[in-house]
Parts: sequence; C-alpha cells; structure tokens
Amino acid sequence: MAKIVSGLIVGLVLTSLLSGCSSLGVKPWQRDLLAKKSMQLNSAPLDSAIDDHIYFSKEASSGGRGFGGGGCGCN
Repeated sequence: MAKIVSGLIVGLVLTSLLSGCSSLGVKPWQRDLLAKKSMQLNSAPLDSAIDDHIYFSKEASSGGRGFGGGGCGCN
C-alpha cells in the first residue's frame, strides 16, 4: 500500500513539475525584447566566422564544432 501511495505522489510531483511552464508563451509586447541582437544565440556572427577560420587553419578540419576529425596532417 505504501508503495502505491509513494508512486502516486512521485507521479503527481513529476506531472506538476513538467507541466508547470507549459502554458507560458511569448506575449506580443515581449517579442521586441526577444528580437534584439543581444538575445540571439550567435550575437556576433563575424567573430564566429573568424574563430572558425582560425580553427580550420590550425586543425586542418572543417566545422570542428559539431563533429570530430582533422589533425594537422603533417605525416
């Protein structure tokens, strides 16, 4: 009996935690704040491109952020 009650309590707690933010959304008057350049994941695309170029030049691999591979190739 205690196992059933504890399972029910755990289920209720998990359900309340997982559904706690489900009804939240972005209001129309909040979209201007989220559209600012400082809120973007990549707020400096030129810096990222330069960093990728330097990484490619040093490691002799392309796109080193998402997958492995490369090396200097000095055999």
